[in-house]
Amino acid sequence: MATEQTPESAPLAQEMPMLGLGTWQNENPEQCAESVRTALEMGYRHVDTAQIYGNEAAVGDGIAAADVPREDVFLATKVWNDNHAHDDVISSTEESLDKLGVDSVDLLYVHWPSANYDPEDTLSAFAELKDRGLIDRIGVSNFEPHHLDAARDAVDEPIFANQVEMHPLLPQEELREYAAGTDVELVGYSPLARGQVLDVPEIQDVAAKHGVSEAQVSLAWLREKGVTAIPKATSRDHVADNWASLGLELDDEDVAAIDGIDRTDRQVNPGFGPDSWD
Repeated sequence: MATEQTPESAPLAQEMPMLGLGTWQNENPEQCAESVRTALEMGYRHVDTAQIYGNEAAVGDGIAAADVPREDVFLATKVWNDNHAHDDVISSTEESLDKLGVDSVDLLYVHWPSANYDPEDTLSAFAELKDRGLIDRIGVSNFEPHHLDAARDAVDEPIFANQVEMHPLLPQEELREYAAGTDVELVGYSPLARGQVLDVPEIQDVAAKHGVSEAQVSLAWLREKGVTAIPKATSRDHVADNWASLGLELDDEDVAAIDGIDRTDRQVNPGFGPDSWD
């Protein structure tokens, strides 16, 4: 289960902290390693990457350089669409571990329910990796409820988390209801809607009320919904501003104002997402 986290203390890796560092588009090796090191030494304990990001080695370098024990870091990566076949899941994950410089990851996701993804074939490989101790938890990403149902039916091991785009402009009510009725955690990527939330009047008003940034308001709102946010950040200032969101407590009026935003703006739709996105 995801755990609360404060700027003063961070949980150990056996729990998933409710704020993580996203690394999508953090492609410069030196910058990526430094941002990971900076985040971990600031207090972050959750780092998210993926095979397709092309930065697993740099993420691993950042973890190794940080003055934080590996066992205190909750590390997640994702299997890309080309690697959904059973043997490809196994070999590509072994390659990811080599790049990351670790013996195992805390969470491995199916990145998209697309290409040659087959619940039984793909997830049986995930279960095998778990049995071998190479991964600790099985996750999925960009799954809708029917994909989750099929995944949970296909494998005896629990589906720990579903990582999806989520922010005040895409509140994902259906998936939040699904999560509330199951043990599947929700992890929100693009929690700032690629910067779009910064210009929303309701969020600006709440930010002004508390004397904080709009980014912090969006992250705090996700936390109020029980969702783990993984905002990407490269500069120390942005890493620190996101971290400071853990000290922001929204009141009922704030949450209601944000809930009342009448927009549905999906920022990520690569063309191979679920049919319901069309």
